[in-house]
Amino acid sequence: MTKSYPDTLALSRRVLRVLIKLNLFMGALILALLIASLIAESWVMRALGARPAPGNSMLFMGMRLIMVIGICSVPIVHLILSRLLTIVETVSVGNPFVVANAVRLKTIAWAILGLELMHFTVGAIAAGVSTAAAPLNISSGLSLTRWLTVLLLFVLARVFEQGARMREDLEGTV
Repeated sequence: MTKSYPDTLALSRRVLRVLIKLNLFMGALILALLIASLIAESWVMRALGARPAPGNSMLFMGMRLIMVIGICSVPIVHLILSRLLTIVETVSVGNPFVVANAVRLKTIAWAILGLELMHFTVGAIAAGVSTAAAPLNISSGLSLTRWLTVLLLFVLARVFEQGARMREDLEGTV
């Protein structure tokens, strides 16, 4: 006999709702930082650790481009968190093996793949604008864990598709 964990699901819902709000808040902060960097460039860049100097204009442009990518990641993260929240809701009502959840998992996998590509783009920008005099140290290394997560999500989406089909077949025979 399986044991239900309603407290875990309730906690998951609360955590996901908080993460959704934090994601939107962080996006607003990054947008404010971008706007501030356009209005008071030297002050903001100095606060971020980049000293105004001749030849640093590419560094500043790169930092702004990274801010834009950060802002663009907000809707992607929102999509991931909201789809995951919906999946948690279906689990709490006892009906997780539905085709819609398979689609949600596939969407999450594609979104995480997109975030990984954005991560590489940020690393490439940082490497491109960084100099010995003005380094922009942003880690952009390959993470096997994140790529395995994408693969796992695609596999789980397929498992959910199969589970939904099996459930429909079972309901059809009963």
